[in-house]
Amino acid sequence: MTTHSTRPRDSEYAEFYRKYVSRVPDGDIVEILREQINVTCALIEKAGEEKAGFAYAPGKWTVREVIGHLADAERIFAYRALRFARGDETNLAGFDETAYVPAGRFGGRSLASMLEEFRAVRAATVALYAGLPPEAWSRSGPANNNIVSVRALVWITAGHERHHRALLEERYFV
Repeated sequence: MTTHSTRPRDSEYAEFYRKYVSRVPDGDIVEILREQINVTCALIEKAGEEKAGFAYAPGKWTVREVIGHLADAERIFAYRALRFARGDETNLAGFDETAYVPAGRFGGRSLASMLEEFRAVRAATVALYAGLPPEAWSRSGPANNNIVSVRALVWITAGHERHHRALLEERYFV
C-alpha cells in the first residue's frame, strides 16, 4: 500500500473522529479529496442561490454556513497536519465551530463566492497532502489535547466533508 492509501489506525485519532474516518472509502486519499470537491460543489450549485439561505430547522446552519464551516474546518485540519508533518509537537488549541460560523458572516456572501473559496481551500489542501514526504504521514502531535497523526487528519478532512454532504443531501435538498 502506498502512503496515500494507508488508512489510519484507530489509535491515530480521538474517538470523536471515528464518525468521519469511517465514512471514507479505501483508496488513494489525495485522489478522494480531489474528486470530492467536484461532487460536493455540483450538489450545492444544483440547489442554487435560492436555497443558499435555507436551514432545515430553527437554529441549524444555512447552506452558506455549512460551506463556510467546511472551509474553516479544512483550514484548521490542514494547519494541524502541516505543523505535525514538519515535526512540531506543540499542543494546538481546539476550535469552537459554533462560534466560528456566526463570526464568518457567511449569510452576506453569494453562493458563488462561497463555492469559489471552498474550491480554493480544497486545492491548497490537496497540494499540501500530495507534497508531503512519506515519513510525514506517520508523524503526530496533540490537537485539543488529543494525539492525532497527519494521516488521520487527511482522512478526517475527507470524512468531515462526506458527513456534511450527506446532511445536505438528506436534510436540505430532499
